[in-house]
Amino acid sequence: MVTFVNKLTVHGDIDRFLAVKDRLTAYMSSQPGYIGHEALRHLGDERIFLELAVWQDAEAHRNAVRSEQFQALVKDLGPLATPEPGLYETVEAAPGVR
Repeated sequence: MVTFVNKLTVHGDIDRFLAVKDRLTAYMSSQPGYIGHEALRHLGDERIFLELAVWQDAEAHRNAVRSEQFQALVKDLGPLATPEPGLYETVEAAPGVR
């Protein structure tokens, strides 16, 4: 398993950002290899979000983001937020976390 982590700093309208994020999440959650996700919002700065998505493997995630449908959806995100994405592997996990 791999975890996709994306820090998003919103510089546009937050409600529009959330609507775009919801469309992207709906698409990604329907893709092969998708396991689950969590969205977090910074307590000290409401414009900063973290998206954590667990995938079966890196190839499943790559296939999802290479699709034409994803590319069309993600274009709407650019004017609203700056993403800082990355794929991660677990090196340590405590009981009760995930």
